[in-house]
Amino acid sequence: MIDIEVLIIGGGPAAITIAKNISNRKKVALIRPEDYSMIYCAMPYVIENIIPFDKSLKKDAIVTNTGAVLIRDKAIEVDFESKSVVTAKGDCYTYEKLVIATGAVPLLPPIEGSSLKGVFTFKTEDDLKSLLAYRDAGIKKAVVVGAGAIGIELAQALNNAKIETYLIDMKSHVLPQMMDIEMVKDTQDTLKNSGIHLILGDRVRALKGERAVSGVVLENGKEISFNADGSDSEEGVVVFAVGMKPEIDLFKDTDLSVEKDGIIVNEKMETNIKDVYAVGDCVQFKSGISGNVIGGKLATNAVPMGKIAAKNILGDTREYRGFFNGAATKIEHYFIGGTGFTEKKSRENFSVVTGYAEFTTAFPVMPFAKKVRMKLIADKDSLRVLGGQVVGGEPVTDKVDLITMAVQYGIKVSDLVHFSYSAQPYQSFFPANNLMVACAEEILQKVKNVS
Repeated sequence: MIDIEVLIIGGGPAAITIAKNISNRKKVALIRPEDYSMIYCAMPYVIENIIPFDKSLKKDAIVTNTGAVLIRDKAIEVDFESKSVVTAKGDCYTYEKLVIATGAVPLLPPIEGSSLKGVFTFKTEDDLKSLLAYRDAGIKKAVVVGAGAIGIELAQALNNAKIETYLIDMKSHVLPQMMDIEMVKDTQDTLKNSGIHLILGDRVRALKGERAVSGVVLENGKEISFNADGSDSEEGVVVFAVGMKPEIDLFKDTDLSVEKDGIIVNEKMETNIKDVYAVGDCVQFKSGISGNVIGGKLATNAVPMGKIAAKNILGDTREYRGFFNGAATKIEHYFIGGTGFTEKKSRENFSVVTGYAEFTTAFPVMPFAKKVRMKLIADKDSLRVLGGQVVGGEPVTDKVDLITMAVQYGIKVSDLVHFSYSAQPYQSFFPANNLMVACAEEILQKVKNVS
């Protein structure tokens, strides 16, 4: 029996954040079954040799330098009454406080052929190693299912690795959870022009093959074949990037409150069981905009959850304010980001009005200035900002974060028109205008015209 003050099950961003924030103030141990903690968003760039494989692995020192003990083992049993955790190696750890940070695993749809060789999801070290092995073996084709950020980045990586690549999504446009269609139409065309076969508004019905996947059958009846005769020659792969489910099987048949999208917690990251916290992708939580339960399985949500849990374990009182889901990606030369609700999502709960603006990333007279476009979404009744999207020729995360701040703190477009901003020839549009201000002005004008 090994006594630990704060025991963490998991090794991802939320778990690491807790170790960092408690740092030598309590005896902390982290149980991680994987050899390494991955930098998930770096994985596609390993496929196309932008970064080496070892750079996608986080160093153990990130944990051990905090004073925490790193236990390479798998938790197989948790007893909340005795406050103990048993591992696969037969060790038993007791705790004063337990933090569940088991994360989430990618969904693999239960369709015909999903167990064939050459069919993957894409999150773990093993996933990356397997896909690299296929790349190095000279596969001819790859099918990526799911046109969210990871699917898009992986499809581009495979295409850039000289593999004929198909990208499939059941929705009518790419990035459907992040962006509205008019903001990504040009980027979709860029994907097509790069050589990627983009198939939208369709889904995979079945996978063909005897031992290894040899083709994909779509709902519309069309097929993508990996070789001419349909044999199992391992000339192609299928990678599903269609969503995540919480990794919570360990807690079946326990008293822990769990629903479809994860463990139920309050704003302090406390579960229904005393001295037990849960953080990150294994947690179900609510939107910071509507208060309704929504998905939010992002590292940028897991990290603040971990920080809040750590502070509360140390005696502070902090509360998590909900998911706003600011995110970004890149398609060819376009930098893309969105936050809050899309227009389509906003219309489920609000009366919506939108504003658009398009300027340049530097003074237009500068020879390197690139276009940047913003969409702002607001509630017509309260004028509260609900979300926004940005597409440009340079990184947009700074602009996405500004919109998130407006959404998170309930700033109205009537306030944004008075926003005081900076300007400089290399870094902004002319002092005459600003993207957020211009969007807010258009929204106010629309509301005025209606009233």
